[in-house]
Amino acid sequence: MNRLLVRGGTVVFSDHCTVCDILIEDGKIVQIAHCIEAEGATVLDASGLHVFPGLIDMHVHLREPGFEYKEDIASGSAAAVRGGFTQVCCMPNTQPVCDNAAVVGYIVARAKEVGLCKVRPIGAITVGEAGERLAEIGKMKQAGAVAISDDGKPVSDARMMRLAMEYASDFAMLCLSHCEDRSLADGGVVNEGYNSTLAGLKGIPRAAEEIMIAREILLAETLGKHVHICHVSTRGGVQLLREAKARGVAVTAETCPHYFTLTDDLILSYDANTKVNPPLREAADVAAIREGLRDGTIDCIVTDHAPHHRDEKMVEYNLAAFGISGLETSFSLSYTALVRAGILTLNELVEKMSANPARILGLEGGSLQEGMCADLMLADLDAEYKIDSKTFVSRGKNTPFNGRFVYGKVKYTIVDGQIKFCDEKN
Repeated sequence: MNRLLVRGGTVVFSDHCTVCDILIEDGKIVQIAHCIEAEGATVLDASGLHVFPGLIDMHVHLREPGFEYKEDIASGSAAAVRGGFTQVCCMPNTQPVCDNAAVVGYIVARAKEVGLCKVRPIGAITVGEAGERLAEIGKMKQAGAVAISDDGKPVSDARMMRLAMEYASDFAMLCLSHCEDRSLADGGVVNEGYNSTLAGLKGIPRAAEEIMIAREILLAETLGKHVHICHVSTRGGVQLLREAKARGVAVTAETCPHYFTLTDDLILSYDANTKVNPPLREAADVAAIREGLRDGTIDCIVTDHAPHHRDEKMVEYNLAAFGISGLETSFSLSYTALVRAGILTLNELVEKMSANPARILGLEGGSLQEGMCADLMLADLDAEYKIDSKTFVSRGKNTPFNGRFVYGKVKYTIVDGQIKFCDEKN
């Protein structure tokens, strides 16, 4: 029997924090109490650390199969556990596209072979993400897919999205929508506004995102189905979601650390590490995203981890790839910008980064309870450090946060009772 005793940490529950011990046997939490005695168990001294449920990222790009030069399941999983994530859900824009049971099965098998975090594939909504024919949703679910999305490519045809919501619901699955009207985006690379004019870069209006958010809300309301909105970045999008939830529409939403910490002032540097889709917005949008997180309009914090080879970023801004490598910085950025700033409590941060993703996708985990899988993350919340992309284990070093000081250093990540990451500086 494998036994691990996590002793003396401040355990973060859904509504309170308290110092106690956690006893783990054969991958399950068997006891949470004060002063547990467990003869023969391996003891992990957690004094001075906070013990969280393992973080769950429901929006990452692991690039395998097909784009392993950017990232693969091994390097992405290593980045995940270093960032405190015990489960990640990978988007289907691979090569070949993850639109069938064979590719889903490959990802599941490869993740088990790597043996770090739990990798949950997200299947494509349409074949080849081309927006023309529905993929085989039921077969992908049988192979291990947990949701469907054409992320990176919006489903432009409203009838196709309607069919996707209906079919997904039949298989107890969820559509995750990348909201972008490409006719309005029209090849833009940054937020449309004052800074895009100064920089001489083509802008993407907020309406390109908000029109599609409105469409998905109306479809969900009409059909009585649940839809999830990816990477919300605008104040108008937050308001649309807030009003829809007030009407009882089954809609959930996510955002990313860069949307509540950065503004499009950064594009004036022409650093392509600031190029992301949807783009960085203005200060009023950042404030609205933070308020949406505070009042529950936005349910989840995800990374939209999008690693790229340096050659795809070290080019002219217009030619650079969209995306930020985020798995190794997400927790610290979120804790620093939201909890230390008084916008969220520690318990609410856990809700956004663990409990809600588990609930929305129907995954085991997301909380610390006896009988649950022993997925934990331990962090030193008082530890301040400087983000240095050179130390990333992800192949993607593309981050606009390089050199930023943050608090909250991940010390251990435990998956099914096994320590998968230990900070060597302990």
